[in-house]
Amino acid sequence: MSAFVFREDSYARTLPVTVTAVTPEGGIVLDRTIFYATSGGQPGDTGRLERANGQFIAIAGAVHPDGDKTAILHLPATDQPQPEVGEALTAVLDWERRHKLMRIHTALHLLSVVLPYPITGASVSEDKGRVDFNLPDSPDPAEVERQLNALVEAGHPVSSEWITDAELEANPGLIKSMNVKPPMGQGRVRLVRIGDIDLQPCGGTHVANTREIGPLKLGKIEKKGAINRRVTVFFA
Repeated sequence: MSAFVFREDSYARTLPVTVTAVTPEGGIVLDRTIFYATSGGQPGDTGRLERANGQFIAIAGAVHPDGDKTAILHLPATDQPQPEVGEALTAVLDWERRHKLMRIHTALHLLSVVLPYPITGASVSEDKGRVDFNLPDSPDPAEVERQLNALVEAGHPVSSEWITDAELEANPGLIKSMNVKPPMGQGRVRLVRIGDIDLQPCGGTHVANTREIGPLKLGKIEKKGAINRRVTVFFA
C-alpha cells in the first residue's frame, strides 16, 4: 500500500518517492504519494514525476480503482517514458489546480452546514462545485449565498482527526451523504472538522482556514427530482 501523504498534509507540493510497481496498462505505483486519487466527487491530481536525469513524466490523473484497499495508480499522459521499479523520483503537484480544488471542496462542506439536509450527490472542479440535496423546496439563493460567505469570512479552522471503522459504524449520524460511502478499508476513517460547526468523514483535500476559500457566489438552484435540489457554488 502507498502512504497517502495528502491525507496528513494537503499543502505538500513535492515529495521524494520510489516506484514500487508499474501496471501492464502503465499505471505507476509509488511507495507514498501527494497525488489525490479520484473519489468522493473530487478529481485526481495532475502534475509530474521528476527523474534524476532531469527528465520528467507528466501525470494526467490518479485513481485507486477499489478505494483505500488498493494502491493509488498515477496515470501518465500520452507518450510519456516509463519509470523502472525501484527508481527514485520526485513527485510534483500542479499546485494551482490542487489549491482551487481544496478551496471548492471546503466550500461544499460549508454549504452542507447552511443547508443541513441529506446529500444525494456532489462534484468538485477547479472553478465550481455542486451538491445535490434531498430537499423538497428550493431555498432562497441570496440568503444561502449570504450565509455561506459569512462562514467563509468567519475564518473557521479546518483540521482532521481519525476514528476507527467500527466507531464510524456506531455513529452513522456523522455521514451526510446518502449514496457515497466514506473512505474505509484501512481500519480507520478520517474526519474533517471545521471549527465547531461541522464534522464529517471525508478523504478529500481541504484548506486550513475557511477564509482561504475566498468570496463565493451561488448559481441557479436546479430541481432534479420531486425532493432533490442541485446547488452550485462558484468563485466570485
